[in-house]
Amino acid sequence: MTYEYSCGAVVFTRIGGVPHYLMIHQTAGHWGFPKGHMEPGETERETALREIFEETGLRVTLLEGFRAVSEYDLPGKPDTRKRVVFFLAQYTDQKVRPQAAEVQSARLLPYRDALELLQHEDSKRVLTEAHAFLDP
Repeated sequence: MTYEYSCGAVVFTRIGGVPHYLMIHQTAGHWGFPKGHMEPGETERETALREIFEETGLRVTLLEGFRAVSEYDLPGKPDTRKRVVFFLAQYTDQKVRPQAAEVQSARLLPYRDALELLQHEDSKRVLTEAHAFLDP
């Protein structure tokens, strides 16, 4: 079995004290979180910070103590699995600037609305774990 590795984060900001999550609409057609492939020599956290900035233009802070892993088979690539490590990242006082090459659009939503946009059960699990971490 071959693995491809990516890292990213559930990105949020607080509006009126309530967490709002940054959902990005990938050019591939689904909604999710900023993430991307690890480059040689990068740590998971470095990859997540780089990918978030590249896809959204945001400088974020990764919260300590949260790490979720999603793993799935890659369509069209037999014997290849994708492993994605997600952190929880916060930003304040910045404007989201989606990267046109990879992101169709971005929306900032409260938990329930963000959850409804997600098509994949594993993405819903990651968002639910992140939300529970913030508001236990």
